[in-house]
Amino acid sequence: MSADILPFNPGLYPNPAAVKLPIKGDLSALLTQFDRPGPRYTSYPTIDQCVESVGAAALTDALKARCVGGLKRPLSLYVHVPFCESVCYYCACNKVVTKKHDRATQYLSRLEKEALMVARIAPTGLSPVTQFHMGGGTPTFLSDSELLGLVEGLKRIFRFSAKAEMSIEVDPRTVNENRLLHLRSLGFNRISFGVQDFDPDVQKAVHREQTFESVQVLLKAARRLGFESINVDLIHGLPKQTPRSFASTLDQLIDLVPDRVALYGYAHLPSRFKPQRRIHDADLPDAATRVALLRMAIERMQTAGYEHIGMDHFAKPQDPLAVAKRQGRLHRNFQGYTTQPEADLIGLGVSAISKVGNVLVQNVRELPEYEDRISRGELAVFRGHEGTREDNLRHAAIMALLCQGEIHFGDFSEAFWLDFQTHFDHELAQLVPFVKAGLIERLPDGLRVTDTGWLFVRPMAMCFDAYIGKTQIQRSKLL
Repeated sequence: MSADILPFNPGLYPNPAAVKLPIKGDLSALLTQFDRPGPRYTSYPTIDQCVESVGAAALTDALKARCVGGLKRPLSLYVHVPFCESVCYYCACNKVVTKKHDRATQYLSRLEKEALMVARIAPTGLSPVTQFHMGGGTPTFLSDSELLGLVEGLKRIFRFSAKAEMSIEVDPRTVNENRLLHLRSLGFNRISFGVQDFDPDVQKAVHREQTFESVQVLLKAARRLGFESINVDLIHGLPKQTPRSFASTLDQLIDLVPDRVALYGYAHLPSRFKPQRRIHDADLPDAATRVALLRMAIERMQTAGYEHIGMDHFAKPQDPLAVAKRQGRLHRNFQGYTTQPEADLIGLGVSAISKVGNVLVQNVRELPEYEDRISRGELAVFRGHEGTREDNLRHAAIMALLCQGEIHFGDFSEAFWLDFQTHFDHELAQLVPFVKAGLIERLPDGLRVTDTGWLFVRPMAMCFDAYIGKTQIQRSKLL
């Protein structure tokens, strides 16, 4: 048992099945009043605030600065594998759809070269990697030997902590028990299965067909193989979803007993994401049905003993995420909610995002351009943002709400030498409707999110976002 996993406390949770989030008031009315488009805040500012005038030079300076002073923040490493064998119509990820697996060969060589370039910029500034994540696309598009070469190559370039969290996103259609065993042998100790829905009609409508039985076999195998945390992704608001069909999907999900569940809301943006144009608008559930789907999911997850971590994440009470939330140690980064402390992030691959110190940058989004830039010995960064003191202040406020559900004014006075209530007078006024609705409490020296308020913590956090309204960018909604 790792140090951050505490034993299950039967005194604290005498009957996990009875643990529910009290939903006070009419949830449908609250959703209608407070739900609005907004970012998921895996960073602040969000990536859409980056500009092309901030690029590779800024990242280079930030990496070199890690060598100064002897104090190094933990390091998080992300690798983006863009390839998929088939397209899922709902998907908004940066991907390359191909059945030609040899296309990965050149890409992997560029990944290794990019990693070497980063390491050479800051050879003494690369503290041990405490968190490693592979996403996509479909990381398991790569063969076993390619995955082995990639992970071993990265471990030669970067120093991995012996207790590093190593996670990978998996399309259940691309793995079997032997492949899971291989992933475990490479050091992966956390795994996320993209399921989305178990209903055959929904799966057909989004072009992602897989049986419940096949997923069940994989989750049981992952548990036997000792993966420390098993996550399942679901999406509500997909075409052909009905309250009856989604209730069946939730029942099947609960039967799988994953450690964590990510329940995302589908955002239909066909003008931005070409694959979504294959989804018929008439097949999408209407607003009332979406509300019913969300409420049903919340109630069933909590009746089954899952804790609501925040926004769209649930976890079993003994899971490290749930433990961290109770103990006030929850954090949030580009991997979502995490127990890891604030870390610098190095992103490798096409469209990957890095954040080192106050510098946030993103790699180019087209595969040919990425491979060309790296082959010429250049970092593939195409846009970025250099954070200010005000950005850091607002980041702290947003993360305090999203992770701890509390803001203590005195903490900000000590850390930033300002009076919180004076500085954020306008933002506190924006929160008044949430206070009146019982979603957040105004305390003498702070703010506290209520139990029901956790469902609306993102729109509350948006009150502290100085960039909201300055750019007209469509984002996913709570629903």
